[in-house]
Amino acid sequence: MTTLGSPMTPFLALDKGKLEANIARLRGRLKTPLRPHLKTAKSVEVARMLFDGQAGPITVSTLAEAEAFAAAGFTDILYAVGIAPDKLDRVVTLRERGVDLVVLLDSVAPAAAVGRARIPALIEVDCDGHRGGIAPGDPVAAEIARTLHNGGGEVRGVLTHAGESYFADSPAALVAAADNERRCAVQVADFLRAEGFQAPVVSVGSTPTAHFAQDLTGVTEVRAGNFVFFDLVMAGIGVCDVQDLAMTVVTTVIGHRPDKGWILTDGGWMATSRDRGTARQRVDQGYGLVADLDGVLLDDLLMTDASQEHGILSIRPGSAAELPDIPVGTRLRILPNHACATAAQHDQYQVTDSSSAIQAVWPRVRGW
Repeated sequence: MTTLGSPMTPFLALDKGKLEANIARLRGRLKTPLRPHLKTAKSVEVARMLFDGQAGPITVSTLAEAEAFAAAGFTDILYAVGIAPDKLDRVVTLRERGVDLVVLLDSVAPAAAVGRARIPALIEVDCDGHRGGIAPGDPVAAEIARTLHNGGGEVRGVLTHAGESYFADSPAALVAAADNERRCAVQVADFLRAEGFQAPVVSVGSTPTAHFAQDLTGVTEVRAGNFVFFDLVMAGIGVCDVQDLAMTVVTTVIGHRPDKGWILTDGGWMATSRDRGTARQRVDQGYGLVADLDGVLLDDLLMTDASQEHGILSIRPGSAAELPDIPVGTRLRILPNHACATAAQHDQYQVTDSSSAIQAVWPRVRGW
């Protein structure tokens, strides 16, 4: 039997049971259709689990993902990153193969080129000042839509993402973020319809808001991606528990620095990323929590620093816990701050059952 003691470290371990439970939890609470964002998992196998083995509507963050999922039979795809003109040929190629690939616009400049290529688009709405998109109430939405339509394209609708929900610090704040997300998207969709555009799609979503939305009136689809794995940022804002994290990085102890209170591993930032997403939260988890190979957390032991191929483990600042005596060669798990960033460092998942036996190896999509 192949176990987590077999592959060369560092590597990604994926608990299939927790993955299934995370998927079931969100699907169970949503009445609005889910268009999962696959930027976290970047895995055909995970995508199929989301649709009971079938191919459903998905969201991607790169054209490499769109191409890989299209090759696996997914034909309803939203590319949820503003489109660069030099990428339109790849979009057209996929559409000519029968893939309904939709792109994103938030300015007039690329709308004419997208229209000439006969590509449908959503207009991105900035609901919380987090990133790209137009402000709700900005009349430029009609100008973008008109330019797209006149060029020969289709105004498919609107999209927004409550990026600031990742910094919420209470259930009430998460509920408010979800409500604002919905309200902003519906406002712009209604405006476009009043201007003569059908705008059938109203797309919202993030993992926090998908789990806390109380009213999705006017919304036609919800996007979320991190929820399949969860991470310490999601646990820190109360979207999940630490025990729900389905993905960990398995590392090996390679040395000790008792003079510094350090345990050294072979899992540096190339294996875990440099994401410090919990640093802004009430509890800073360093670069990640540490567990043994069975998944049992080690008392107040954190990955507190990292160089390229070295991880540094030490006791949480202010804790009275003692540094455990962990021999060289011992394998440990690192629970990540940000599942998307950590998974992006790896080519594949070692998929386990509840006994830590490896059932399968699932490849990940890489590149752009």
